[in-house]
Amino acid sequence: MNEYAQAEIHERNKVSGQPIALTIAGFDPSSGAGITADLKVFAAHDIYGMACITALTVQSTLGVRRVEPVAPETIRETLACLRDDVMPAGVKIGMQATAEAVTETARFLAESGIDRRRVVLDPVNRSSSGGELLSSEGLARLQSELLAHVGWITPNVEELAQLTADEPLSRAEIPLASARLQNLARQGGNPDLHVVVTGGHLDRPDDFLLTPDGRESWLKGERVETQSTHGTGCAFSSAILCQLMRGIEAKQAVTNAKAYVTAALRAAYPVGQGKGPMHHLYRLG
Repeated sequence: MNEYAQAEIHERNKVSGQPIALTIAGFDPSSGAGITADLKVFAAHDIYGMACITALTVQSTLGVRRVEPVAPETIRETLACLRDDVMPAGVKIGMQATAEAVTETARFLAESGIDRRRVVLDPVNRSSSGGELLSSEGLARLQSELLAHVGWITPNVEELAQLTADEPLSRAEIPLASARLQNLARQGGNPDLHVVVTGGHLDRPDDFLLTPDGRESWLKGERVETQSTHGTGCAFSSAILCQLMRGIEAKQAVTNAKAYVTAALRAAYPVGQGKGPMHHLYRLG
């Protein structure tokens, strides 16, 4: 698509007056995580959401039973079809499932011209029940291809360790590992990467933010006693994107996203026999 066509689509989107976000992720039938959870978060923030599915999963609140990747050709055609009609102002990237899906997502971002400062990557490598959701080849392509096109990445502590080839990380080691992840992005030509490490698995559930200019912040968290914890990472990264699309600066965007997730956890009600979803749409009740 040439620059004129891109500008025309952007202008058409402005006329609608409604921000548009795209999620590229997997489908969770229980709607606690993945595509449908992202769309609920977008709706809760008054943002219109579109979606490209990378994989179908057989899962419930009790865990993931099977993953069926979507063909890379279908991902490519879906993204091209959407791009030719509506250019989103921001993109959330979740589970990619295969190395080929990572490549298609990276190609789309490179060709679309979407500002990477409004592209948020949640590097989903494993399910909460322990199943692998991205192969080692997929992880390698995420590092070598996708990091160049995102402005934000939101790993948990285990995912940060996988991305930086470190042993299990302690709280004290998180800032240095985050800086190594930023350096990896810079090697790919991306000096704009914000790293947000979610601390739900730490003794104190604080999150760590490292901005591209090297500013470090620990953001105090609150542990909510609930079984409705499925998809917290999905919701958090999508909420950050919503804040960025509203023009909120980095630290405040993360703070606001944390507050949204905490409130959604508090408002959750039991769904299923396992780890249920938070109440993404509590604001509309």
